[in-house]
Amino acid sequence: MATIKINQQLKRVEIKEFEIENQIVFNYFDNLPASERDEKLLRAIYIGVLALMEDRISAFLSKTSNELGTELESLKMIFEMKKELFYKSSIKGILAEDEIADFLNQYFAEKKLKDRAILTGNTAGTIPRNKTGDIICEVDGNPNLRIAIECKFDKSIRLGDIETRDLFTRKTDTAWSQLLEAQANRDAKISIIVFDISLLDNSILREFENVGYIPGVGMVAIINSQKGDYSNLAIAYMLARDVAINAKHVELDKDLLVMLVNRLIKDINEITTIKSLVHNNIENNKAILKQLEKSMLLMEFNQQYLRKFLVDGTLTKEDLLNYYQGEDVKDKYRIIENEINAMKS
Repeated sequence: MATIKINQQLKRVEIKEFEIENQIVFNYFDNLPASERDEKLLRAIYIGVLALMEDRISAFLSKTSNELGTELESLKMIFEMKKELFYKSSIKGILAEDEIADFLNQYFAEKKLKDRAILTGNTAGTIPRNKTGDIICEVDGNPNLRIAIECKFDKSIRLGDIETRDLFTRKTDTAWSQLLEAQANRDAKISIIVFDISLLDNSILREFENVGYIPGVGMVAIINSQKGDYSNLAIAYMLARDVAINAKHVELDKDLLVMLVNRLIKDINEITTIKSLVHNNIENNKAILKQLEKSMLLMEFNQQYLRKFLVDGTLTKEDLLNYYQGEDVKDKYRIIENEINAMKS
């Protein structure tokens, strides 16, 4: 009897008495809470089917369909799939949402915050049939105090400033529209839109380098998921959190709020730039130090053979070979180079 049955009338796949014996799959689900396993299984099937629809990944999987020999091959397959899937427009958003929610919950735990990030999945919000707002963050665990997060790893999303918007053009998603929609749809105090540096329209990059604030609309955070750098999201979230908490207590002077938040963002961007310059200077100084050490070693090396020549009046064939090859000085420099590279940035 077949394991999978296709129900044409209900348009669904039915699986009966399904089991799988695979160490990687077992370890993954064994480490999940029981309440999350069904959702993750459906997500895994969905992502896997989309991957198989892509020729390159399908070809790759067909080559490795037999039992893989080593853990290294398994890890390589996972890495290549993740890298390939990230750039496929149909599923990179799903991967982004999972990773961002995981990062936020880990960040909350590290900061000892009671906040929690919840994936909304395919559930609609307060606007009928509208799923905008991929993640809801409950501040201090309060379901009535929310921050909505929309993940947009898509180069087609432009800034969409209201001052330049033409109402008679075809409706398209923009940073402005998604922020407002996420906030309204998820009944949130404030919203954040997250972009990836590798999948970002220039209109947004020109306006916001790391973290941005659009008055009366929401926050913008630009991350680098391929490097695992979500620091800008953490900054944007903490700013949004302050606004969400304090907005319910006082009548805000919006002009003053804009001034304060923009000043904070300006200072944050300056600190980020300084940090980058410091790291660059450290690397430049390492290169200078390497060159100095190399020059000093060469001076000592040349002096050694000059002294020998002046004392002996000649250099043997073996001396000339050693002088030409310079293996001794190479070995000394290799040790010094490793010590310089090991210096902390």
